[in-house]
Amino acid sequence: MNFFTKVTSTLILTAGLASASVYTLDSSHTSVGFSVKHLMITNVKGEFKKYDANIDFDAATKSFKVFKANIDTASIDTGIEKRDNHLKSEDFFLSEKFPKMTFEMKSYEANGDEGKMSGDLTIRGITKPVVLEVEDLATVKDFEGNLRVGLTLKGKINRMDYDLKWNKALELGGVAVGEDVKIVVEVEAVEK
Repeated sequence: MNFFTKVTSTLILTAGLASASVYTLDSSHTSVGFSVKHLMITNVKGEFKKYDANIDFDAATKSFKVFKANIDTASIDTGIEKRDNHLKSEDFFLSEKFPKMTFEMKSYEANGDEGKMSGDLTIRGITKPVVLEVEDLATVKDFEGNLRVGLTLKGKINRMDYDLKWNKALELGGVAVGEDVKIVVEVEAVEK
């Protein structure tokens, strides 16, 4: 067997071994957050406390084969109960009728420790395509020898696209709640 044949055989074998693995969210190190303008001057932040995800990730190619998340809309937390109850109401998420919002990845474009995750986001039964920027993608072995993946997902949506239309005009111009919602999700997951 010559050198070229050995190298080719090794590359084929290595490529065959590289495959996606299923990962489970580590909820103690994951957060699903957002921010939106209030009174046109400041950002109000919040997060969702209950969620789950199906993740298939290929550590060798740093790419995702599956990324599907379910978020409990009634778990919204902005730190103010009255505001949270309003956000769960018909004016916004209508959590009683639409208890979940979902994201399902359709494609992933890897670029080293960054990438673009394109998929469908469904809120209040309305599905729209979104692109989430992937940053700080990294893997590490934890203290017990388990492989972990960490990343940050960032994106922006217009809440009006999902029928989250409540607002109030301000006396001097502008509105109480901005239309653009910034999404920031910190993910840590462990290989099964």
